Amino acid sequence: MMLPDQFTPFSDLIRAGARQGAKPAILCGDTVLSWAALDARIDRVAAALGREGLGKGDCIAISATMQPDYLVLWLGALRAGLAVAPLPQSATADTIAAMVVDADAALFFDDAALADLDAWLPPPGTAPPDVAIGPDDPFNLIYSSGTTGRPKGIVQPHRQRWAHVQRGVTQGYGADSITLVATPLYSNTTLVSVIPTLGLGGTLVLLPKFSVTEFLDLGQRHRATHTMLVPVQYQRIMDHPDFDRFDVSSWQRKFCTSAPFSAALKARVLARWPGGLTEYYGMTEGGGTCILQCHAHPDKLASVGQPAAGSDIRIIDEQGLELPPGATGEVVGRSPAMMTGYHKLPDATRAALWYSGQGERFIRTGDIGRFDADGFLTLLDRAKDVVISGGFNIYPIDLEQVLMAHPAVQDAAVVGVPSAAWGESPVAFVVLREAVDPQALLEWANARLGKTQRLVGIEVSTELPRSEIGKVLKRQLRDGWRGAPV
Repeated sequence: MMLPDQFTPFSDLIRAGARQGAKPAILCGDTVLSWAALDARIDRVAAALGREGLGKGDCIAISATMQPDYLVLWLGALRAGLAVAPLPQSATADTIAAMVVDADAALFFDDAALADLDAWLPPPGTAPPDVAIGPDDPFNLIYSSGTTGRPKGIVQPHRQRWAHVQRGVTQGYGADSITLVATPLYSNTTLVSVIPTLGLGGTLVLLPKFSVTEFLDLGQRHRATHTMLVPVQYQRIMDHPDFDRFDVSSWQRKFCTSAPFSAALKARVLARWPGGLTEYYGMTEGGGTCILQCHAHPDKLASVGQPAAGSDIRIIDEQGLELPPGATGEVVGRSPAMMTGYHKLPDATRAALWYSGQGERFIRTGDIGRFDADGFLTLLDRAKDVVISGGFNIYPIDLEQVLMAHPAVQDAAVVGVPSAAWGESPVAFVVLREAVDPQALLEWANARLGKTQRLVGIEVSTELPRSEIGKVLKRQLRDGWRGAPV
């Protein structure tokens, strides 16, 4: 399917895809939804929303299990001119209710509502009125994880999603793509893979609950070509003892984002899993993307790549002054794919912005990084996670990489805890693949760290707390530190 050369509403791309007729658009378990059936069902959803009195500028909220009708409902809302707020099922009822209110959602859909969707829809063949959609109209509100405070509604316009479809062409997505989806639909991580697949007429295979064996089995059975996974999923796949018995020859592109992806793990994926491996670095808010084609730059695996076409990524200091190449500071970025702002939070929106000397709007990432001489960006840590000990900045990622080099360590996270002597001191939480004395591990790591970097304690855990898209919940680790005062 050819992509138009100018902005096209996503619903129109779906309409064009429907010309493929009986070709599968979405597969989930035993359910097969063809492109023609998908488009017809979307029309019925749009008509039903109009019947409820909803129209352009309104919003609905969805908190449900991954399934075909989740996407049908979302796409029907877009066709009716609505925005969608996809909400995590893992959140508490009070948090979900607060997000529904914050989004001004006129209707809320959960699993029970999706189960009764057929009864709510008008008869087959019902067509909704045409609604003109512009590039700045809201596509969705994605809520931040809330791991550092109140979740914020990030308003993403159609322009931003159109940019994702355009970028998808350069990443090998097309009508022949078969994308295996194994991360939640409420996450922007997932959508940057789902949207180009559907926008370019491909097929989605949904895996509602991730397991390594089922993922590999579905990939083999459907001859999957694309997927978006988070680093912890790659780790589990690479560690699975039966990986080599599955046929993985169909894979063309694999993507990763949302959490630190170690150079060692990237190398393992490249060595054992055919097809390209691409890391995206960016924010749900937009503000530029860096792309690392791991297969093309095996000597740059410690980086997150170079700015994507149309992205302007810069480094600033604590005073907001732009820094030269090679200097370390906060990463800021801008691109055509940027959020409109945080919903109902003008102060938070202003705080998230940085303006260049030419008045260009950039989004602050809160990440600390630097560019090398070849223009590849290396991230050192989140600004809020940097440990300041005795006036020295300690970047946890450096310590985590040392710990991960020990053969007994499967996973590691370093956080700062209060210290009477130094203000903060670094401690580590580790998951072991084989038994090792924590004190011996501490001494091993400190022998390889600089004097100002040395850990003051190690705690062994069965697993690290993570969000559903794989981010380590470092605030939870800091709050749960059980070691002696430091």
